[in-house]
Amino acid sequence: MIAKNKVVTMSYCLKDTKGEELDRSEKNKPLEYLHGGGNIVPGLENALDGLKVDDKKEVTVKPEEGYGKFLADLKQEVDRKMFPADHKIAVGMQFMSELPDGKKHPFNVIEINGDKILVDGNHPLAGQTLHFSVEIIDIRDATQEELQHGHAHGEGSGHNH
Repeated sequence: MIAKNKVVTMSYCLKDTKGEELDRSEKNKPLEYLHGGGNIVPGLENALDGLKVDDKKEVTVKPEEGYGKFLADLKQEVDRKMFPADHKIAVGMQFMSELPDGKKHPFNVIEINGDKILVDGNHPLAGQTLHFSVEIIDIRDATQEELQHGHAHGEGSGHNH
């Protein structure tokens, strides 16, 4: 049964509210995660508590329990001079920046207009209600190393830190 500190292997299909597929993990290439480790969105993780192998479930996750609400102040236009002169800037590029509270946060370059660069610190799925179809493939106890690292390593992964 799925519970804290179990490694869960599952296949899933993620759709938006229009029914368009956003992501998928098939049975032959499933997702493996440490339950209770914060490795998947909280709304999905909470909905999987207590499921067993071969269980299937439809889960709707609101933005607050998914990738958060869309925050307009995380979308900004900045001057090219804010980036190191020797760095090539391209749409789709991600970089880390410091927020006013001192925390580091990832931003994506979404548009370039001459010396003005539009960046967005929101997750691409922020503000969206997510619809997951999941099937539980396997559940096992986490290894001591996985518990220490806070995530699943997978069979024979040769996981390095």
